[in-house]
Formats: sequence, C-alpha cells, structure tokens
Amino acid sequence: MKRFLLIAGVVLPLVILFLLLSFGEQQAVNVKADAPRQPAVVLRFGHNTPEDSALHKASLKFAQIVNQKTQGKVVIEVYPAQQLGNDHQMVEMARKGELDIILTPTAKMSVPVPSMQYADLPFLFPSRADAYEMLDGEPGKMLLQDLNSIGLHGVAFWENGFKHFTGNRAFLSPDDFKNTKIRVMKSRIIMEQFRSFGAEPIPIDFHATKQALADGVVDGEENPLIAIYSMGFHEVQSDLVLSNHAFLGYVLSISSKTMNRLPYDVQKVLLDTAIEVTPWERIETQKKEAELIEKIKQAGTRVHLLSEEQRAVFAHKTEKIASQFEGIVGTALISKTEELLFDKYGPPAEDKNHLVIGINADLSRESSSGLAIKRGVQLAVKKINRRGGVLGKKLHMIVLDHKTIPSISIENMEYFIQRPDVVAVVGGKHATIIGEELTRLSRSHIPYLIPWSAAGGLTENGISDNNVFRLSANDLWASEYIANYAIGEYKKPAIVVENTVWGRTNLKNMKRFLFSKGVLPATEVVFNRGETDYSKELIPVFSSGADSVILVANANEARVIIAGLTQREQPLPIISHWGILGGVKDDATLKLYSQAELRFFQTFLFDRSRRKQSRDLKQAYITEYGLEQGEQINSQHAVAQAYDLVQLLALAIERSGSTDRADIVHALEQLPGYEGVVKRYDSAFTDSHHDALGEEDYFMARFGDNGQIIPVN
Repeated sequence: MKRFLLIAGVVLPLVILFLLLSFGEQQAVNVKADAPRQPAVVLRFGHNTPEDSALHKASLKFAQIVNQKTQGKVVIEVYPAQQLGNDHQMVEMARKGELDIILTPTAKMSVPVPSMQYADLPFLFPSRADAYEMLDGEPGKMLLQDLNSIGLHGVAFWENGFKHFTGNRAFLSPDDFKNTKIRVMKSRIIMEQFRSFGAEPIPIDFHATKQALADGVVDGEENPLIAIYSMGFHEVQSDLVLSNHAFLGYVLSISSKTMNRLPYDVQKVLLDTAIEVTPWERIETQKKEAELIEKIKQAGTRVHLLSEEQRAVFAHKTEKIASQFEGIVGTALISKTEELLFDKYGPPAEDKNHLVIGINADLSRESSSGLAIKRGVQLAVKKINRRGGVLGKKLHMIVLDHKTIPSISIENMEYFIQRPDVVAVVGGKHATIIGEELTRLSRSHIPYLIPWSAAGGLTENGISDNNVFRLSANDLWASEYIANYAIGEYKKPAIVVENTVWGRTNLKNMKRFLFSKGVLPATEVVFNRGETDYSKELIPVFSSGADSVILVANANEARVIIAGLTQREQPLPIISHWGILGGVKDDATLKLYSQAELRFFQTFLFDRSRRKQSRDLKQAYITEYGLEQGEQINSQHAVAQAYDLVQLLALAIERSGSTDRADIVHALEQLPGYEGVVKRYDSAFTDSHHDALGEEDYFMARFGDNGQIIPVN
C-alpha cells in the first residue's frame, strides 16, 4: 500500500504536469491559428483616366487577379483620374519609389524617354493588329527596356485607342487639310504630320480645345474616340474621320525601387498578370469605341471611314516623318519595325519584282554611325528607284542591328545570305565585327561594301575570290597620315588606342612610321572598351612629358578620354582618328570637342567639296530628313561614302546584266569612270585593289563653335 502511494505520489504530479504542458501547447497552437495573417503588401497604382474607362476597369481587374494569385498577400489600391497627381508628377513619384505602379500615355512618357514617341508616328502601323504585334514583340521590348534608364520597369502596353480626325469638313485626303488650322498637342512629330498635309498646326491646351473649335480658332483636331466624346469635341465639329493614323498607347510600368524590394514570386505575379490582362483591356477599348461611334452619330456628327486607298495616300505623305525623327525615336527601333513589316507584307505590289540591299551595322551602342550609313544608302536607293531601279527592278533596304556583338552579326549575315533577293550587304563602322564575318563572306560570294571601317586587313584579306569593297579610308595609309600630321605640329606625342584589332593595328603602323622619322612616342597606352573612367590609364600620359596625344578610340570611350585630357590646368592637344564621330550628337559632347584642342582625321565634308553631286546630295539630305536651320549633317563622310558605294553597286549590276552575286563582284572590279559625290572614280576598284579612296583624299578637321566640322588643312 505504501509502495502504491509512493508511486502515485511520483506519477500523479508527472501526469498533471504533462496535461498542463499539453493544454498549454494546445493553447499556443490555438493562439497561433487564431492570430491574424501577415500584413499584406500594399501597392499604390495611379493613372489619369476616368472610372468608366476601359483602362481603369483593366487596372481594377489587374489588382483583383494579383490579389487572388497571391492569396490576399498583395493588395493593389488603384487611384484613377489623376487623384495622385498629373502624369509627369506620377512618373517622378514612381522614379523616387513614392508610387509603385503607373499607367502613363506614351506621349507623356516621351519627355524623359524620347523613344516613346514611337506610337505617335503617323500611319506607321498598317492595321491595329500590326500595332499590337509591334508593341508586344521586339520593338515593344526595346521601348520597355528604355524605361530602365529613368528608374522604371516597363511591363506592357495598354491602349486608349487610335487617334482620328475631326473637323468642320471631312478630311478624307491630305489635300482637304490645305490652308486649315489644326489643334495639336506640343509635339514636333505631330506638328510635322499636319504640315505635311498643308495645314498649320496650332498647339492648344487639351482642356481649351473645345472652346477653340467652337470659336473657329482652329478648324479641326486629332484624338482617340474616348477623348473626342468625353470632351464633347464632336458637338462643335461636323465630321469625324476614322483614320486610325496614330496609336495612343499607355505604358504600364512599376517603380524599380518597388520591384527591388518585392520577393521574386510577387514580381512574377505582377509581370505575368499585366500581360494576361492586356488582351482583355484592348477588347474592352474596342467595345467602348463601337459604343461611342454610335453615340457620336446620334449626336448628328457625320462619321467617315478611310478606305485602304485613302490611307495609302496619307501614309505616302507622311512616310518621311519616321526617317526624320529616327535619330530621336531610335534607329534600332525604327529599323526593326521596318524589317518586321517588310517580312510580313513585302514591298508594295508595284515593286514585287525587287532587289534588296542589306545593312548590318551598330544601331544601338553608337547608333548615329549606323544611322549615317543607313541614310546614305537610303538616299541612293531613292534616287536609283526614281530613275527606274536596276534591270527594271526596284531596290529596297533591310537594316539589321548587330549591337557590336559578333554572334549577332554572324546571324544577321546568315539571314542576308539566305535571302535570294539580297544582292549586296553594307557593313558598319566596327572592324572587329566585320573581321568576324569574313569567313562567311568568302563562301557566299555576296558583295560586301564598307563605307566607314578603315582597318587595313578588311580589303587585303587573303580571300581568293575577294568580295569585300571599301569606299573609305585604309589604315595602312591613314595611320601614317595621322602620325605624320602629329609630328608636324608637336614633338613628343603619346599614343592612346583601344584594345581591339583596329586600335592595335593603328598603334603598330603609327610606331613604325614614327620610328622611320626618328621619333619615339612619349608613351603608349592600350585601354579596354566599355569603361566609364580612364583616369588610371591616363596617368602614364601625364607622367611621360607628352606634349600631345594621338587617339584611336570610338565615340563612347573617346568622350571620356578627351574630357580627362582637357579638364586639366594644361590640357593636352589631341590628334584623333575618326572613330570619335560615331556618337557625337549631344550638345555637351559638341561643346567639349569644340573647346578642346582637337583635330581629327576625315575623308569628306560637304562644305569642303565643290562638286555638284555633293551639293545635290546635301540638299536631298536636308529635304528628306527635315534639318532645321543651322543643324549639321552627322558623320558626313559615312553618308557620302555609303551613297557613292550604292551608286557604284547599281552601275555594276546594270553592266553585268545580272543579279548573280559572283557576276556583280566581277562587274565591280571592271567599272568605268564615275562622277561621284566624294570624287570622280576613274576606276573605283580593280581585281587586285578593292579600296576606292587613297591618301590624296585624306585631311584633318576640327569642330567649330556651333558644332560644324571645319577642315584645318
């Protein structure tokens, strides 16, 4: 009995303790189960459209789906109708991370990101489906990527519909606009659009437009149907023309600061859902537009729909605008769009019997070099086609961007080689890229034309059936010319070159020439491309006692190096190869170069030439691309040399009577004399000599105070 009591006295407390612990544990579990969920991630989403718009409905749908997918973890609060500020204010808030998601008209986003003017280009898209394909495809990806530069993560393009014309007459042809005044938003592209029709564009605030129409201050305007109806423009206009001439896109973007603090799974839900909602938003917009057309008709406004033939007339009138603003919107973007539309539709029906000239150049890193080459080819093609083409066939261009990446360049060349309608390829600026293409070129027999790259080994390439032709400098002579100029002006030059085949070849040639003249370089510096600070690389230059610098660099690196050489108490004079010109387009760079003691190598300037062909090409360039008073032609040598190369190509095709690539190569080696823009070519090429320019065509130049290029000898 005592033993039982003893056991009970020991066990019972343990049982009680166990029950108490179990109860406590159960209580803890229950408390945990009853505890509130983790606080939700709350994101604020702002836009400018009213609550009854398709854009706002899509925004709410986006918020709802994200909430469902994250099981309530993410809550998106949508603020419509500029409740958080106007578009520019909301963009700034998002950049600072004060606003998480924004939906902005592309036209308003074009202030910080000029490429967003893309959708404003008139009659760029043959159909609404094409607009969607471009914005959802590679061009749209390029646009969205541009937002990274201002601290936004671009996601998708929604829409507020295409723009249409309203007026007190039916604008069914460009001639109907003559001598009218048209209200526009303040945009060079839109103003140029109406000028091309013969109208006078008048910038007027959006909210003052109805009164201006009613008072007869202006005769018409353009807007999407939603804006036309909501602002009552149709009430003071007799006619609405459904022209679908420009796309009013809205870009959905997320603050980069917001993205960086969100977990990956939430980021993915946001991105996937925005793309998922995009088709729904577009359908809702089209439904809304159908309703509005009926309401506008019921209000007594006459509604007209442009036929395909009428659209074609408008498109022809405005076709120059994309080219004129290509340097602002982006040549890679415009060229990709042209390529995709050409692949889809081909040339116009009347040009089905056609030939293609391919261009494989850098349109991204130093885009102005690729644009100069493209424009030279484009102007030559237009002139050739005006006189009937070659062998009764019209010429067309396809322009591809190799982005200075050899693997992309090779893919581009394969594309051109496989196309039976391509009769020649025009290369870009970078010798390293062209060098990678030579093996493929030798097997294709396709004529390869070089209007810029100067590396000596490109034409002296050892290929038995050499199909590479250059109308540009050759560094076998140019490097000596530059070095000779340097020692004619200074006594102890340092040599600074980029670490590429082009840079090292120039270094070798220059040193050999200087040694032959009894001159030793003060020092030599080889730098790597892609850096943003070369202060360490320049230390040997300053410590060497150099009285000048010979520079072989491309535009992006040259800008940094020249700044480093000149922003000193005693700046060093610079004698440069022409690689610096590939990206000279901003005022800050022009100011730096004009104030520096900088001389650079050249082969052609319009104002230096006395040839009629040169004057004609300069005027054609100004007319085609709408240069303003005092605006300079960028990379003039590349424009003129590309132009002459294409004219020589056309002459070779005509003389061969064939579009066979090998026949064209042979004909290029047998050309008669030709009066070109750069010079008269007595025999541009021979079977053993594929360089059309020589030392007699070289000179040095400098930048003037207003950015113009001036020859110095």
